[in-house]
Amino acid sequence: MNIGSIQRQSLITVVSTISLTVVGFISTIYFAHVLGPAPLGAYFLFLAYFGIFNLVGDGGFGGAAVKRISEREEPDAYFSAFVCIRIALLAVSVTALLWAEPYLKDATSSGIFFWLLLALVVSVFSSCAGIGIYGSGKVGMYQINSFLDAFLRTLFQIAAVFFGFGVAGLTGGFVGGLVAGGIANFWALDLKFVRFGLSHLKSLSSFSFWIFLTASGSLVFCYADTVLIGYFMSNADVGIYRTAFQLTSVATFTTLAFHTVLYPKISTWGVQEKFTEIENSLARAFTYSLFLAIPTCIGGWILGQRLLYYLYGASFADGATALYFLLLVQIVNVFMFLGTMCLNSLNRPKDAFLITVIAASANIILDLVLIPFIGITGAAVATLIAMTLNALGTLILLSRIISIKFENVAIKNMLYAAGCMGIFLLFIHFFFPLTNIAAVLTGVIIGAGIYISVLFALDREIHDELRKLSTDLGVPWPGWL
Repeated sequence: MNIGSIQRQSLITVVSTISLTVVGFISTIYFAHVLGPAPLGAYFLFLAYFGIFNLVGDGGFGGAAVKRISEREEPDAYFSAFVCIRIALLAVSVTALLWAEPYLKDATSSGIFFWLLLALVVSVFSSCAGIGIYGSGKVGMYQINSFLDAFLRTLFQIAAVFFGFGVAGLTGGFVGGLVAGGIANFWALDLKFVRFGLSHLKSLSSFSFWIFLTASGSLVFCYADTVLIGYFMSNADVGIYRTAFQLTSVATFTTLAFHTVLYPKISTWGVQEKFTEIENSLARAFTYSLFLAIPTCIGGWILGQRLLYYLYGASFADGATALYFLLLVQIVNVFMFLGTMCLNSLNRPKDAFLITVIAASANIILDLVLIPFIGITGAAVATLIAMTLNALGTLILLSRIISIKFENVAIKNMLYAAGCMGIFLLFIHFFFPLTNIAAVLTGVIIGAGIYISVLFALDREIHDELRKLSTDLGVPWPGWL
């Protein structure tokens, strides 16, 4: 890996992601206790509908613009072409939303439709500048601005809920965050508006078609379960399910970081035919993504129900069974998410689409079959099966382009360390009364300490690499490690 830039940008991404997750956890705990599962479910449906109609408004051109801008050939022209296309597609997405309004009864009855329309308009302003920054390789700045967007959004939402605005406060705060993030992105944007030609539009269009189709499949994994739970069940069930899903997001810190950082870099390396760099970087990304995903899964299996009960309230503990499957989803997501990113960045969007559409279709079919019979647990099982299919297919297709490498020794050491942590958590689970949140969180912290201590004792390479990164950044390395 190109240790300097990738480690620096990955660190910024990980720190911002962790910070946002902490803020998100705290705010969701507050919303869960103040509003309950039904209003939260309405907000999660708002996010699902926004994701769907925003994809229509993007049309895959955002990913295409990142790809073309990152290739560093006429970036200003490609950026200008993207902005014009994005504005034109706004009319398409808004028209589609207005047409679908009679069918979105849960959106209109809960009062989120106006905010959904406004969010689509504002997102054009925010996303155009963000795409320009990200495609230019300024990943650190892009991530900092994304943090600002989400952090201010959460502050707006907390204030609005405190003053009694309920679901409108959550959706209005979301729009406020988009505005703040958009302003920050434009302030950091170096690209300029210039005259572009038909060749730029054709180049973006040829790539965006497959990006759009692949993103549509990915959107199924994100929101099909949410929408279908809302259709077959209630907003409260949506709130319970998505809250359980959010609890598993602690496993995604490093996966998101490497996905964000490596996409433009692998794109550049692919053009330069530096395949060894790509193979080694992807293998390291797998390892450090599993660094959190494996212990989170094992710890969640043991203490997940108590965490849901004490963090969010008794009604949210009903999502414990779904949580067990969703934790496995995050393990599989490491390989699916990073593998699909690599296919797209290597200019293979058609391959990414082919496997994604198969898995997405399987997900919808399984949701339709399982949700009516076993509720939100059925949605979790459907997502796990479909994502596993997607991950396997993605790695098979990727292996035709590059050598897929796994750092087997490091992964084995993580499994050993997580096993030791799991034995400790089982012991305190059965022999000590975990009757309050303080006791549960204490167990989590001690378990994490055991995992890290055992892993560093087994794998000195990971230990030394993290210690060097810490000291290079001027952060004191704990003596007990």
